[in-house]
Amino acid sequence: MFEPLCAALDAAGIACTRNELLADHCTFRIGGPADIFIKPCDEIQLCRAVAFCKEQGARYYLLGNGSNILFEDAGFRGAVLDLTAMKTGIGMKENIPGEESGVVYCNVTVGAGMKLSTLCNFALNHSCTGLEFAYGIPGTVGGAIYMNAGAYGGEMKDVLTSVEYLAADGNIVEVPAAELDLSYRHSIFEENGGCILSATFRLKKGDAASIKARMDELMQKRIDKQPLDKPSAGSTFKRPAGAFAAALIDQCGLRGYRHGGAAVSEKHCGFVVNLGGATCADVLALCDEVRSIVKEKTGYDLEKEIRVVRA
Repeated sequence: MFEPLCAALDAAGIACTRNELLADHCTFRIGGPADIFIKPCDEIQLCRAVAFCKEQGARYYLLGNGSNILFEDAGFRGAVLDLTAMKTGIGMKENIPGEESGVVYCNVTVGAGMKLSTLCNFALNHSCTGLEFAYGIPGTVGGAIYMNAGAYGGEMKDVLTSVEYLAADGNIVEVPAAELDLSYRHSIFEENGGCILSATFRLKKGDAASIKARMDELMQKRIDKQPLDKPSAGSTFKRPAGAFAAALIDQCGLRGYRHGGAAVSEKHCGFVVNLGGATCADVLALCDEVRSIVKEKTGYDLEKEIRVVRA
Protein backbone atom coordinates (compact mmCIF):
# COMPACT_ATOMS: atom_id res chain seq x y z
CA MET A 1 0.00 0.00 0.00
CA PHE A 2 2.80 2.43 0.86
CA GLU A 3 5.25 1.44 -1.87
CA PRO A 4 4.40 4.40 -4.16
CA LEU A 5 4.86 6.82 -1.25
CA CYS A 6 8.19 5.28 -0.30
CA ALA A 7 9.31 5.40 -3.93
CA ALA A 8 8.41 9.10 -4.20
CA LEU A 9 10.27 9.88 -0.98
CA ASP A 10 13.33 7.92 -2.10
CA ALA A 11 13.37 9.66 -5.47
CA ALA A 12 13.27 13.04 -3.70
CA GLY A 13 16.10 12.06 -1.36
CA ILE A 14 13.88 12.24 1.72
CA ALA A 15 14.90 9.74 4.41
CA CYS A 16 12.27 7.24 5.50
CA THR A 17 12.05 3.89 7.25
CA ARG A 18 9.33 1.27 7.63
CA ASN A 19 7.81 -0.01 10.88
CA GLU A 20 9.72 2.40 13.12
CA LEU A 21 8.86 1.85 16.80
CA LEU A 22 7.21 5.03 18.08
CA ALA A 23 8.11 4.22 21.68
CA ASP A 24 11.63 5.28 20.72
CA HIS A 25 10.42 8.73 19.70
CA CYS A 26 8.34 9.91 22.66
CA THR A 27 9.08 10.66 26.30
CA PHE A 28 6.45 8.17 27.53
CA ARG A 29 8.39 5.32 25.85
CA ILE A 30 5.09 3.81 24.71
CA GLY A 31 3.82 3.09 21.20
CA GLY A 32 3.87 0.53 18.42
CA PRO A 33 5.30 0.84 14.89
CA ALA A 34 4.53 3.51 12.30
CA ASP A 35 4.00 2.21 8.77
CA ILE A 36 6.36 4.90 7.47
CA PHE A 37 8.67 7.16 9.47
CA ILE A 38 9.87 10.19 7.50
CA LYS A 39 12.78 12.44 8.47
CA PRO A 40 12.78 15.60 6.33
CA CYS A 41 15.99 17.63 6.69
CA ASP A 42 14.51 21.06 5.93
CA GLU A 43 11.30 22.94 5.14
CA ILE A 44 11.46 22.08 1.44
CA GLN A 45 11.61 18.35 2.16
CA LEU A 46 8.85 18.69 4.75
CA CYS A 47 6.52 20.41 2.30
CA ARG A 48 7.28 17.80 -0.37
CA ALA A 49 6.75 14.92 2.07
CA VAL A 50 3.36 16.30 3.11
CA ALA A 51 2.41 16.74 -0.55
CA PHE A 52 3.44 13.14 -1.33
CA CYS A 53 1.33 11.86 1.57
CA LYS A 54 -1.70 13.76 0.30
CA GLU A 55 -1.17 12.56 -3.27
CA GLN A 56 -1.08 8.94 -2.08
CA GLY A 57 -3.98 9.37 0.34
CA ALA A 58 -1.81 8.47 3.33
CA ARG A 59 -2.60 9.67 6.82
CA TYR A 60 0.26 11.61 8.35
CA TYR A 61 1.22 12.92 11.77
CA LEU A 62 3.73 15.67 12.55
CA LEU A 63 6.02 14.70 15.42
CA GLY A 64 8.26 16.99 17.42
CA ASN A 65 10.01 15.86 20.58
CA GLY A 66 7.07 13.60 21.51
CA SER A 67 6.88 15.03 25.01
CA ASN A 68 3.12 15.49 25.42
CA ILE A 69 1.71 12.58 23.44
CA LEU A 70 0.69 8.98 23.88
CA PHE A 71 0.89 6.64 20.90
CA GLU A 72 -1.36 3.60 20.78
CA ASP A 73 0.09 0.12 21.19
CA ALA A 74 -0.81 -0.64 17.56
CA GLY A 75 1.35 2.27 16.41
CA PHE A 76 0.23 4.48 13.52
CA ARG A 77 -1.33 3.45 10.22
CA GLY A 78 0.21 5.98 7.92
CA ALA A 79 3.26 8.23 7.93
CA VAL A 80 4.88 9.96 10.90
CA LEU A 81 7.02 12.96 9.98
CA ASP A 82 9.85 13.57 12.45
CA LEU A 83 10.54 17.31 12.60
CA THR A 84 13.49 17.03 14.98
CA ALA A 85 15.83 16.09 12.13
CA MET A 86 15.23 19.40 10.35
CA LYS A 87 17.91 22.06 10.22
CA THR A 88 16.68 24.91 12.41
CA GLY A 89 18.16 28.34 11.99
CA ILE A 90 17.71 31.19 14.42
CA GLY A 91 17.91 34.94 13.90
CA MET A 92 17.46 38.07 15.96
CA LYS A 93 16.57 41.70 15.22
CA GLU A 94 17.21 44.24 17.95
CA ASN A 95 15.76 47.67 18.75
CA ILE A 96 12.26 46.73 17.66
CA PRO A 97 9.63 49.37 18.56
CA GLY A 98 7.50 48.26 21.50
CA GLU A 99 4.80 49.28 23.94
CA GLU A 100 7.01 50.42 26.82
CA SER A 101 9.23 53.45 26.45
CA GLY A 102 12.81 52.94 27.56
CA VAL A 103 12.61 49.18 26.95
CA VAL A 104 14.70 47.55 24.22
CA TYR A 105 12.74 44.88 22.35
CA CYS A 106 14.10 42.06 20.19
CA ASN A 107 12.43 39.80 17.65
CA VAL A 108 13.79 36.24 17.63
CA THR A 109 12.80 33.98 14.71
CA VAL A 110 13.40 30.26 14.96
CA GLY A 111 12.53 27.02 13.15
CA ALA A 112 9.73 24.95 14.64
CA GLY A 113 11.89 21.86 15.10
CA MET A 114 14.29 23.55 17.51
CA LYS A 115 14.14 22.36 21.10
CA LEU A 116 12.58 24.88 23.45
CA SER A 117 15.56 24.62 25.79
CA THR A 118 17.89 25.64 22.93
CA LEU A 119 15.78 28.73 22.26
CA CYS A 120 15.80 29.61 25.97
CA ASN A 121 19.59 29.34 26.08
CA PHE A 122 19.88 31.51 22.96
CA ALA A 123 17.77 34.16 24.69
CA LEU A 124 19.96 33.95 27.78
CA ASN A 125 23.16 34.27 25.75
CA HIS A 126 21.77 37.45 24.18
CA SER A 127 20.40 38.86 27.46
CA CYS A 128 16.78 38.56 26.30
CA THR A 129 14.08 38.05 28.91
CA GLY A 130 10.59 36.59 28.52
CA LEU A 131 11.20 32.88 27.97
CA GLU A 132 12.45 31.93 31.43
CA PHE A 133 9.18 30.11 32.19
CA ALA A 134 9.77 27.75 29.26
CA TYR A 135 13.20 26.56 30.35
CA GLY A 136 12.95 22.86 31.07
CA ILE A 137 9.74 22.26 29.11
CA PRO A 138 10.73 19.12 27.15
CA GLY A 139 9.56 19.85 23.65
CA THR A 140 10.13 21.67 20.39
CA VAL A 141 9.13 25.23 19.57
CA GLY A 142 6.43 24.00 17.19
CA GLY A 143 4.97 21.59 19.72
CA ALA A 144 4.96 24.26 22.41
CA ILE A 145 3.04 26.65 20.15
CA TYR A 146 0.64 23.90 19.03
CA MET A 147 -0.57 23.43 22.62
CA ASN A 148 0.30 26.91 23.91
CA ALA A 149 2.60 25.35 26.47
CA GLY A 150 3.14 27.15 29.73
CA ALA A 151 4.52 26.92 33.24
CA TYR A 152 5.15 29.06 36.30
CA GLY A 153 2.82 31.85 35.23
CA GLY A 154 3.93 32.13 31.60
CA GLU A 155 2.61 30.81 28.28
CA MET A 156 3.86 30.83 24.71
CA LYS A 157 1.17 33.34 23.75
CA ASP A 158 2.77 35.89 26.08
CA VAL A 159 5.85 36.24 23.86
CA LEU A 160 4.76 34.91 20.45
CA THR A 161 4.23 37.52 17.72
CA SER A 162 3.75 35.50 14.53
CA VAL A 163 3.94 32.03 13.00
CA GLU A 164 4.74 30.77 9.52
CA TYR A 165 3.02 27.50 8.68
CA LEU A 166 2.19 25.11 5.88
CA ALA A 167 -1.57 25.32 5.42
CA ALA A 168 -3.79 22.38 4.51
CA ASP A 169 -4.07 23.70 0.94
CA GLY A 170 -0.29 23.52 0.49
CA ASN A 171 0.39 27.25 0.76
CA ILE A 172 2.87 28.71 3.24
CA VAL A 173 1.14 31.35 5.37
CA GLU A 174 2.39 33.83 7.96
CA VAL A 175 -0.12 34.98 10.56
CA PRO A 176 0.08 37.13 13.70
CA ALA A 177 -0.25 35.39 17.05
CA ALA A 178 -3.54 37.21 17.68
CA GLU A 179 -5.17 35.08 14.96
CA LEU A 180 -4.04 31.72 16.38
CA ASP A 181 -6.78 31.35 19.01
CA LEU A 182 -4.17 30.78 21.72
CA SER A 183 -5.76 29.82 25.02
CA TYR A 184 -5.08 27.39 27.85
CA ARG A 185 -3.29 24.43 26.19
CA HIS A 186 -4.89 25.18 22.83
CA SER A 187 -4.21 26.79 19.46
CA ILE A 188 -5.93 26.94 16.09
CA PHE A 189 -3.53 24.28 14.78
CA GLU A 190 -5.55 21.61 16.58
CA GLU A 191 -8.35 22.31 14.11
CA ASN A 192 -6.82 23.64 10.90
CA GLY A 193 -4.27 20.89 10.21
CA GLY A 194 -1.47 23.40 9.62
CA CYS A 195 2.19 22.47 10.05
CA ILE A 196 4.17 25.09 11.95
CA LEU A 197 7.42 25.93 10.14
CA SER A 198 8.84 28.85 12.11
CA ALA A 199 7.90 31.39 14.75
CA THR A 200 8.88 34.88 15.83
CA PHE A 201 8.99 35.91 19.48
CA ARG A 202 9.07 39.40 21.00
CA LEU A 203 11.49 39.52 23.91
CA LYS A 204 12.95 42.32 26.02
CA LYS A 205 16.57 43.09 26.69
CA GLY A 206 17.42 42.33 30.30
CA ASP A 207 20.17 41.45 32.73
CA ALA A 208 21.82 38.13 31.86
CA ALA A 209 22.60 37.28 35.48
CA SER A 210 18.97 37.82 36.54
CA ILE A 211 17.70 35.81 33.58
CA LYS A 212 20.01 32.90 34.39
CA ALA A 213 19.07 33.01 38.08
CA ARG A 214 15.37 32.75 37.20
CA MET A 215 16.01 29.89 34.74
CA ASP A 216 18.06 28.01 37.33
CA GLU A 217 15.37 28.60 39.97
CA LEU A 218 12.61 27.17 37.79
CA MET A 219 14.73 24.22 36.68
CA GLN A 220 15.44 23.36 40.31
CA LYS A 221 11.71 23.46 41.04
CA ARG A 222 11.17 20.93 38.25
CA ILE A 223 13.90 18.68 39.60
CA ASP A 224 12.56 18.91 43.15
CA LYS A 225 8.87 18.39 42.33
CA GLN A 226 8.59 16.41 39.10
CA PRO A 227 9.35 12.72 38.39
CA LEU A 228 12.01 13.46 35.79
CA ASP A 229 13.63 10.07 36.38
CA LYS A 230 10.68 8.15 34.91
CA PRO A 231 9.14 8.18 31.42
CA SER A 232 6.02 10.32 31.21
CA ALA A 233 4.25 12.81 28.96
CA GLY A 234 4.42 15.66 31.46
CA SER A 235 1.29 16.94 33.17
CA THR A 236 -1.40 14.37 32.50
CA PHE A 237 -4.50 16.45 33.26
CA LYS A 238 -5.42 20.05 32.56
CA ARG A 239 -5.94 22.40 35.48
CA PRO A 240 -9.68 22.59 36.27
CA ALA A 241 -11.17 25.99 37.07
CA GLY A 242 -10.62 26.86 40.72
CA ALA A 243 -8.44 23.86 41.57
CA PHE A 244 -5.27 21.92 40.76
CA ALA A 245 -5.45 18.45 39.25
CA ALA A 246 -2.52 17.13 41.31
CA ALA A 247 -4.06 18.32 44.58
CA LEU A 248 -7.43 16.74 43.75
CA ILE A 249 -5.79 13.42 42.84
CA ASP A 250 -3.75 13.45 46.04
CA GLN A 251 -6.82 14.40 48.07
CA CYS A 252 -8.52 11.27 46.74
CA GLY A 253 -5.69 9.06 48.01
CA LEU A 254 -4.43 8.17 44.54
CA ARG A 255 -0.72 8.89 44.99
CA GLY A 256 1.05 5.80 43.63
CA TYR A 257 -2.20 4.32 42.27
CA ARG A 258 -1.37 2.03 39.37
CA HIS A 259 -2.80 0.01 36.51
CA GLY A 260 -0.41 -2.44 34.90
CA GLY A 261 2.86 -0.65 34.22
CA ALA A 262 1.38 2.84 34.56
CA ALA A 263 1.06 4.72 37.84
CA VAL A 264 0.22 8.06 39.38
CA SER A 265 3.62 9.41 40.35
CA GLU A 266 4.57 9.17 44.01
CA LYS A 267 6.51 12.42 43.60
CA HIS A 268 3.88 14.52 41.80
CA CYS A 269 0.27 13.37 41.49
CA GLY A 270 -0.23 15.40 38.32
CA PHE A 271 1.99 12.99 36.40
CA VAL A 272 1.23 9.49 35.16
CA VAL A 273 4.52 7.63 34.75
CA ASN A 274 5.70 4.50 32.96
CA LEU A 275 7.12 2.18 35.62
CA GLY A 276 8.45 -0.14 32.93
CA GLY A 277 6.57 -1.98 30.22
CA ALA A 278 3.46 0.21 30.44
CA THR A 279 1.13 0.10 27.46
CA CYS A 280 -1.15 2.75 26.03
CA ALA A 281 -4.05 0.66 27.31
CA ASP A 282 -2.56 0.80 30.83
CA VAL A 283 -2.28 4.58 30.74
CA LEU A 284 -5.78 5.15 29.36
CA ALA A 285 -7.33 2.75 31.87
CA LEU A 286 -5.49 4.45 34.72
CA CYS A 287 -6.60 7.90 33.54
CA ASP A 288 -10.22 6.74 33.32
CA GLU A 289 -10.06 5.30 36.84
CA VAL A 290 -8.49 8.47 38.25
CA ARG A 291 -11.05 10.69 36.53
CA SER A 292 -13.92 8.56 37.82
CA ILE A 293 -12.69 8.57 41.42
CA VAL A 294 -11.94 12.31 41.41
CA LYS A 295 -15.37 13.06 39.93
CA GLU A 296 -17.11 10.90 42.53
CA LYS A 297 -15.21 12.31 45.51
CA THR A 298 -14.78 15.97 44.56
CA GLY A 299 -17.24 16.74 41.77
CA TYR A 300 -14.46 17.92 39.45
CA ASP A 301 -14.18 16.65 35.87
CA LEU A 302 -10.55 16.19 34.90
CA GLU A 303 -9.63 16.59 31.24
CA LYS A 304 -6.53 14.93 29.81
CA GLU A 305 -3.74 17.28 28.78
CA ILE A 306 -1.75 14.61 26.97
CA ARG A 307 -2.66 14.02 23.33
CA VAL A 308 -3.56 10.46 22.37
CA VAL A 309 -2.48 9.68 18.79
CA ARG A 310 -4.84 7.03 17.48
CA ALA A 311 -3.54 4.20 15.35
